[in-house]
Amino acid sequence: MIAVPLPRAAAQADAAATPLDLIFIEGLRAQTVIGIFDDELHAPQPLVIDVQAGVPRARACDTDRIGDTIDYGRVRERLLRLLAEHRLQLLEALAETIASDILIGEFGARWARVKVVKPRKFDDVEAVGVQIERSAPASATQSATILQLLGSGLCPER
Repeated sequence: MIAVPLPRAAAQADAAATPLDLIFIEGLRAQTVIGIFDDELHAPQPLVIDVQAGVPRARACDTDRIGDTIDYGRVRERLLRLLAEHRLQLLEALAETIASDILIGEFGARWARVKVVKPRKFDDVEAVGVQIERSAPASATQSATILQLLGSGLCPER
């Protein structure tokens, strides 16, 4: 059997139709220096972060091994490291880094949703923040699918 690459539109439709398992972290509370106003740039302030990472049916459902899915413990550690090291000013840029660079780029998620909140930023407001959703590019999605098939032993015949 020879694998024939799907046309781009078909590959994107296939990726969109694939059900995803969601790995999530809800309510990560941490402190970081972020903002554009002078009073925000000198002392850490509280943030609350929620992340969801979508993966095609995780192999861990069958294998019961953490290496076959996204390890939310490792994601948590990576988020805390980012908050300690970043030099970003806007919550939008922080959310983008988390979604695109970390969840999709580093951990291989096919889809990500990230919510970053500054609680009690203003006396009369519960919270302010941003929520974004991102998807892996079609080429990354195809590569991830191929790797997943290879990992499960479904290799093309020669």
